[in-house]
Amino acid sequence: MSKPIILIPLLLTLAACATAPVPLKGELSTLLPSAALAGSHSGERVRWGGEIIKVSPGENDTCFEILSRELDASARPRRHDSSEGRFIACRSGFYDPEVFTKGRELTVVGTLDGSEVGRVGQFEYTYPKVAADAVYLWPPRPLVIEQRNAWPYDPFWGPSYGPWWGGGYWGPPPVVIIKPNPPPATGGDRH
Repeated sequence: MSKPIILIPLLLTLAACATAPVPLKGELSTLLPSAALAGSHSGERVRWGGEIIKVSPGENDTCFEILSRELDASARPRRHDSSEGRFIACRSGFYDPEVFTKGRELTVVGTLDGSEVGRVGQFEYTYPKVAADAVYLWPPRPLVIEQRNAWPYDPFWGPSYGPWWGGGYWGPPPVVIIKPNPPPATGGDRH
């Protein structure tokens, strides 16, 4: 009788673990974009992600220029300043540049398909190229603002205050405000 009771919370706990979305799963290489150009890695299956720099719809496919970021356990790009370089991922079909906007997080799964030479400013840059089977656009992260109590710390404790008297009034706890990200701007002028 007690085994099923213990088993149910255990299964619920395991089900809550972070996993990658189904299109991003599979047997994949651990190769990073910065190492993809060194050696013969064409044909390897990779899962890379990062921030969209540019979206270029073509006649039959759409190519994404992406600033590579390390992926977390759920295959979402981590938010930090380091990068593994840039890469280009192309997928058949049309992906609207107004939806896939600059700065949005994207994860792709596909096969390495050589390289492409382009420019970053005046610098000639060689991008590893991925023929993407799956393109996953992550929802915008909520904007979190943490607000601390505005009252300054008083170094002169009065009677019945301080650590020896069990507390006292130390002000309200910090307030955390979570705002949704603003909608992306559309192309027209607004007056």
